[in-house]
Amino acid sequence: MGFLDENFLLQSETARRLYFEYAEAQPILDYHNHLPPKDISEDRRFGNLFDIWLEGDHYKWRAMRANGIDEHFCTGDASAYEKFLAWARTVPYTLRNPLYHWTHLELRRYFGIQELLDDRTAPAVWKRANEMLAGSDLTARGILRRFRVTALCTTDDPADDLCHHRAIAASKFPVAVYPAFRPDRVFEVHLPERWNAWLGRLETVANREIRSLTALLDAIDARHDDFHSIGCRLSDHGLNSCPSEECAESDAATIFRQARGGQSASEGEQLRFASFLLLHLARLDARKGWTKQLHLGARRNTNSRMLAQAGPDAGFDSIGDFPQIQGLARFLDALEREGALPKMILYNVNPIENYAFATIAGNFAGAGIAGRIQFGSGWWFLDQKEGIEWQLNALSNCGLLARFIGMLTDSRSFMSFPRHEYFRRVLCNLVGSEMETGELPGDLELCGRMIRNICYRNARVFLDLPQAAAAA
Repeated sequence: MGFLDENFLLQSETARRLYFEYAEAQPILDYHNHLPPKDISEDRRFGNLFDIWLEGDHYKWRAMRANGIDEHFCTGDASAYEKFLAWARTVPYTLRNPLYHWTHLELRRYFGIQELLDDRTAPAVWKRANEMLAGSDLTARGILRRFRVTALCTTDDPADDLCHHRAIAASKFPVAVYPAFRPDRVFEVHLPERWNAWLGRLETVANREIRSLTALLDAIDARHDDFHSIGCRLSDHGLNSCPSEECAESDAATIFRQARGGQSASEGEQLRFASFLLLHLARLDARKGWTKQLHLGARRNTNSRMLAQAGPDAGFDSIGDFPQIQGLARFLDALEREGALPKMILYNVNPIENYAFATIAGNFAGAGIAGRIQFGSGWWFLDQKEGIEWQLNALSNCGLLARFIGMLTDSRSFMSFPRHEYFRRVLCNLVGSEMETGELPGDLELCGRMIRNICYRNARVFLDLPQAAAAA
């Protein structure tokens, strides 16, 4: 078996049949990513391989630093070609890291380049890829068409004006592109200078003054309505852990007033304020039939010196060891008691917690909704072969794999769509191997139908995105 040949990751004949007959042809519904809607609105043509592949990619920066590459070639002011050459020199050292698979899978699927990338092949790879970027359909919209994307959901702040989303909708582009509501900045009363600047942006886009907690809630509600009007059906939060402290509205109003006046909230006050608002936001989601996503457990910005130099999201985050389940259980239970629990996807970044997440999801099943609380796909440090298998196994052992809504890219790069192929191959190999050993029935249609649904249909039905549902 050759490296990255057609049977890549498919270690049995049954796995190959599952992939080629049931998984490969499925379209993509990428329901969580960080792609810039501006690039899609303007159908960005990328100037070179750096622009489409390395720009903002903190996964690659981490590997380059580990290889002794100077920061000048990661987030510094080296030229695009110099940064690409530094990455090419690093690639041979990423053997057994998922970056080695992703790098070569992407070069093949986008440019047909089968050579292994290193400092020797780098000049030819750069030249060929740049020629194709200049003269082919590898624009932002062309890529979405090439990879059969029916819908994708970007990640958007309530203070964003959504102008690019409106332009995409008005253009009648056949791929549905929706915002996802990410209001994490509203919780930051412990950082009053930054929080108040964000409130100023929210005041502008919501066209109202925000001088009280009631006015803040009204503005959030109005933006929630605006997002819904252009097809948004998902919200999202990136949190250390789920805040679930008791907080009366009067207490939240006092914390608001103090932060609005420039006083930094204590840790306890910030947690209570976040708990109050997270419940309010969940009620909004439930009322409109949205799906709430919780990304839990990352320890961010651990290197303060490099945070000051390179900023956030630059590759200095890691898996955290925050307590997860007690607060999450209280949050889910509070919403369930009042009949306001929305559909939800729980993403866990610490594999130690996989079984805890998989089992807590089952505690809140019901309401006539299949897979109502999802244990989400392997996230961030776990979106590689082993991490994907861990998540699939925990979900299978404690819940219903057949109701799983599958993979997403969680990426800022238009080069990341082969991650869906990567996931599908891992999934088919896992199921196919158990069919061959007799742990699962040898009924190809029974197991193949489950594979097909996980790859696309389950997400389409569960998320109920307007245009995606109509087009499928």
